[in-house]
Amino acid sequence: MVMPLDKEMEAEGTRIRSVQKSQDSTKVLDYDYKKCIGCGICVDLCPTRALQKGPLIEIATGLDAPPVLIDLDACAFCGMCANFCPVNAFSFRTNDLDIKDDPNYPRLLRKATANDRCLPCTLCEPVCPTDAITVKFDHTRQDFGQLREGISGKIEVDKDKCNLCGICARFCPAFMLLDQDRPDPRNLVPYQQLLVDEELCDYCGLCVGICPEEAIRVEGEPLEAQLDLKGSIDVDNEKCIGCGRCALVCPYQAMDVTRPFEGEIRLDRTNLLKCDPLGCHGCFNVCPADCWYVDDQGRIAVVEEQCIRCGACKNACHCLGIDVSRSRVSHTPILDTPWASEWRDAIASILTGQKRRPDLSTTVVPPAMEKVPLPPIEVPKRDLELLKLIDAQIREVEAVMKKPKARLIWERSPVTEAAEKIGQRMMQSRGKALAQAGSEEGSAGQREG
Repeated sequence: MVMPLDKEMEAEGTRIRSVQKSQDSTKVLDYDYKKCIGCGICVDLCPTRALQKGPLIEIATGLDAPPVLIDLDACAFCGMCANFCPVNAFSFRTNDLDIKDDPNYPRLLRKATANDRCLPCTLCEPVCPTDAITVKFDHTRQDFGQLREGISGKIEVDKDKCNLCGICARFCPAFMLLDQDRPDPRNLVPYQQLLVDEELCDYCGLCVGICPEEAIRVEGEPLEAQLDLKGSIDVDNEKCIGCGRCALVCPYQAMDVTRPFEGEIRLDRTNLLKCDPLGCHGCFNVCPADCWYVDDQGRIAVVEEQCIRCGACKNACHCLGIDVSRSRVSHTPILDTPWASEWRDAIASILTGQKRRPDLSTTVVPPAMEKVPLPPIEVPKRDLELLKLIDAQIREVEAVMKKPKARLIWERSPVTEAAEKIGQRMMQSRGKALAQAGSEEGSAGQREG
């Protein structure tokens, strides 16, 4: 006797929920299309062709649409897509049991684990592209009383020793780390400089003992207190994609990383002659590891050791200039179950892109839909003079904001007060520039006379 199956699908916001109910079970497949990067791995391994790729190139450049389309009638509710999605865009539950918690089904492995060399410091936290890492410390300077007044002294940071680990800045508000102007995967250290605001320092000396590189020297009146600063690091492996950026930025080799896939990524420079890195940015937009950049020749490039070989960039490239191949999939053991061979075939398809499926040649194919031409898009005319004025204003703001003092004001002061102070600095810079230009014109006039 065949049990009747009821299927239904509902959409709410960015989530598409598919449900299959029988007499004994309720299976729920939940797909969050905003998490999906369009890698197509689920499409390759689906045993019933229930998943199809959407318009991935258009989605990569801004179209708001699901990268994967689900055929509810064809879906077998096997859970393979959920267990092997590298970014957890799918989740699958049977009677409220998450398939990832069931050892009878293999699942993709990608994780980062702190080893016994971890201090911890703070470098790995801001470079994680999925915000999977959280670092906490058990004490701050405030735990040792208010700032003492009337204390004179001196504090110095040895820039040659300091590795910008950020422990001192997390402990005491007198330290401030300046972020890099433009994050670049070739240089993962997220900070460019450590500043000390001596107005917030009472030269207590507690920072000296917590610096792992002995880079801080303080002269003053030491605070009579014992400090054994301890920290903890938590990695959410539901968010972790195994890109290894945490391990690459760590100065103490304190992170062990399991990557989801091994393989190669190759760029076809001939096809990429048509690539406009600034106008398209498709590969940048879909990459979960943020490992793309524009090189000194104005071409797209990738940091291969951070790439997880998901293949999303390949699907997003309209130039057909990116190729990704996989040679290994990291996964939990495949147990000796009645469905083991189907899961082996699915995992093999992640490497080959081909899946053994039942013969569906007798399936009735719906007629092709008539393509309706889209109306032409009118591009507004650009005011070149206005653009020049805007560029000049932006350059003026950038020049002021590159100065550490201005950035310190912006970080520490209320918004209205900071805007007023920075505006005054811009006016001062503008006045100096005009005075210098006038002086140069006067000198030139004297030489001509």
